[in-house]
Amino acid sequence: MHILLIEDDKGAAAYLVKGLSESGHIVDHAIDGEEGLHMALTGCYDVLVVDRMLPKRDGLSIIRMLRADGKTMPVLVLSALGEINDRIEGLRAGGDDYLVKPYAFGELLARLDALTRRVSEIPSATLLKLANLELNLITHKVYRAGKEIRLQPKELQLLEYLMRHVDQIVTRTMLLEQVWDFHFDPETNVIDTQISRLRSKIDKEFNQPLLHTVRGRGYRLSESE
Repeated sequence: MHILLIEDDKGAAAYLVKGLSESGHIVDHAIDGEEGLHMALTGCYDVLVVDRMLPKRDGLSIIRMLRADGKTMPVLVLSALGEINDRIEGLRAGGDDYLVKPYAFGELLARLDALTRRVSEIPSATLLKLANLELNLITHKVYRAGKEIRLQPKELQLLEYLMRHVDQIVTRTMLLEQVWDFHFDPETNVIDTQISRLRSKIDKEFNQPLLHTVRGRGYRLSESE
């Protein structure tokens, strides 16, 4: 799992990052609410672990903003506030689970596994759409404004990944790992070449570009610049 931990207690955060990493997970850490919200909005995570009491922006407001933005990744709330009304408030804010401090690491790990397992059991949509661009996951056919666009297998895989992360910045590292299954940088222009080919097919004949390069950061599939 790729986990985002938003926790301002440095000792507690170090303990969790170490434990989760040793359990085979990738963990990014944000030290305050503002940083955590930015990372959650722009990154690609399987699950969030969010402390309720944070500097700059509290955990529940982060969750509310993510849900308002359409982000559906599961969220586990951590809090020293353990009364029933506190737990109800956390769940109604959009949290998927609520764990009261102090907690056992084993229980936290089990709850994260349960959350991600629950998500994986939900049938995925068979049609991905952005503006007038459509990708049918069953037939593997792509259409824009009703016109079929023929893509090579790797171009199709690249487009699917981008369409599953609409409006998010997708980095070269993310593409190398998720589309090419490289866990190192081969130092070639393979990504630039494939992006260029994909852009020429889905954007060239249309007035509104959808595939954008974000200088120094990566790429974004979006209706806006």
